[in-house]
Amino acid sequence: MKIYNTLTNKKEEFVPIEEGKVKMYVCGPTVYNFFHIGNARPFVVFDTMRKYLEYRGYKVKFVQNFTDVDDKIIKKAKEEGVTAGQISEKYIEEYYKDAAVLNVKKATVHPKVTETIQDIIKFVQDLIDLGYAYEANGDVYYRTRKFEGYGKLSGKNIDDLISGARIAVGETKEDPLDFALWKARKEDSEIAWESPWGMGRPGWHIECSAMSKKFLGDTIDIHAGGQDLQFPHHENEIAQSEAHSGKPFANYWMHNGYINIDGIKMSKSLGNFRTVRDLLSIYDGEVLRFLILSGHYRGPIDFGEEVLTQAQNGLTRMRNAKSNLKHLMANGCAEMTESEQKAIDEFDKYRQEFIEAMEDDLNTADAISAVFELITAINTAVKDGASKEFAKKSLDILLELTSILGLLEQDTEEELTEVEPEIKALIDERQAARKAKNFARADEIRDELKAKGITLKDTPQGVQIIRES
Repeated sequence: MKIYNTLTNKKEEFVPIEEGKVKMYVCGPTVYNFFHIGNARPFVVFDTMRKYLEYRGYKVKFVQNFTDVDDKIIKKAKEEGVTAGQISEKYIEEYYKDAAVLNVKKATVHPKVTETIQDIIKFVQDLIDLGYAYEANGDVYYRTRKFEGYGKLSGKNIDDLISGARIAVGETKEDPLDFALWKARKEDSEIAWESPWGMGRPGWHIECSAMSKKFLGDTIDIHAGGQDLQFPHHENEIAQSEAHSGKPFANYWMHNGYINIDGIKMSKSLGNFRTVRDLLSIYDGEVLRFLILSGHYRGPIDFGEEVLTQAQNGLTRMRNAKSNLKHLMANGCAEMTESEQKAIDEFDKYRQEFIEAMEDDLNTADAISAVFELITAINTAVKDGASKEFAKKSLDILLELTSILGLLEQDTEEELTEVEPEIKALIDERQAARKAKNFARADEIRDELKAKGITLKDTPQGVQIIRES
């Protein structure tokens, strides 16, 4: 597999540290609100990476943190008159709900800052002992210039950063470029922990370094997250972790592109965002997942109704293929013919196309194209009916590939419920009209059902019901 490594700015062959195993860390959400579709992109993209690696036989230890201590959480708690812990726990639960609807698997470990405080304090103290950090009035800062490799991930020159660096009021840094590892408590109501430097709480960047070390060790295979985290967050993680261990922090860095609205990055600070929770009132989670995977993960996605409609249509095509094959499995003849076996053998080329796309830096767009080519081949093979065995084997390969993408995992409404009595009555009436050669009435019923979002497909095995998404 080739991965575009942001650290080297080129595609590199993926070679894990330990054969057959992958250690992967993905930056998770700051839990003070529902996450928006832009936040969802790394969750879906790197969940797909995990699924693909597992499909290829790797045992993946996947760590995704929750930032449950942050200024935004404290501000939200004050606004609502509750504790910061109540805010973070509420939105962790809401994260799990929305992630599940997007078919995102839970991480192997979901560490929280509040549960890793002692590990963070030790990490900071180690950096002080190594001369990479210093205490100033209860704050602890990292000596950015002391780390010789600073800027190697983002490509930023440390001298060019000086002009934009500032020391805020109340800070007593040795250098404007230094960043906070530990923040002294500013007021009694603020959440804080006892430390060697007084009451305080961790800075943002240190949490991921400490959690990654705790659960994955000094060096990991893949570190991933959104493009906006490349600098300063991931750059600072490298500085902290490599100064601490003296070893490379991550061998491969993956960053997904933005989701834009009108060409501008979607963000809560700009107010130009749509939460996944709001979108789920209109579209189901697999439509959103399809949209996210329909473009290459490193490129931008221009979000809007048009791309949502395209995603919905694409997913409907996949679902109809699944529904058609299930219908054939229930109504087809038992044994597979020689021509069907030949067709099944030829389907393997679409599996290979899918794998080649995924091996090429997780090219989910081309992988989806391979799935559609498979569906076209299946539809051609079953246009006049098919055996149950052929239908089952066709469905097996279809679901094998879509499960890697996290699609077709949720049963659609027609798969969960029996046909409504009034719909069944109309279908039966149409069948009777066709038998009586009253084709005008049969067409009327077909159009009536079409208006209800139901298409009837006449097959040698009987009538198949297809509901529009």
